[in-house]
Amino acid sequence: MANEGKKDFNAMLHDNKDMPKIQTITDRNSIEKYGGNKMYVAPPIDYDRVMKKIPCGKVITVGKIREYFANVNHADFTEPITAGIFVSIAAWASHQRLQDKTPYWRTLKANGELNQKYPGGMEAQKQKLEEEGHTIIQKGRKNIRYFVKDYESFLFDLD
Repeated sequence: MANEGKKDFNAMLHDNKDMPKIQTITDRNSIEKYGGNKMYVAPPIDYDRVMKKIPCGKVITVGKIREYFANVNHADFTEPITAGIFVSIAAWASHQRLQDKTPYWRTLKANGELNQKYPGGMEAQKQKLEEEGHTIIQKGRKNIRYFVKDYESFLFDLD
């Protein structure tokens, strides 16, 4: 996100607009890709609530959160674009608050990858995860990416 210092992420976090909602998708490619036509769209605050549940020493992926929302709301899938945006909003909102922090650094991208869009970037997330006992591995030489080693064994079960 751009201009993080000028945005009120806590206002964004609580702006539910017309969410939650379930939409019926008619695009064939999307139906095939996501395994159905019933798409759930969760509000930003719901991502924050789930991210707060992840205890020290555990992690979750955005994909697992999406699966959880789809299951509990009887949908085929949860909308993927807003999921990434709303996870970032939750992270930045927590960063702007003095109290009631969200341990956003425990929420990873696909395959256990760290998120460069979090406050302080991947380096800050890497430090927080290492402080909680995780081993971080680096991949790439030019396009360096970081991953939690064996992240699957640390996944928190939301069910």
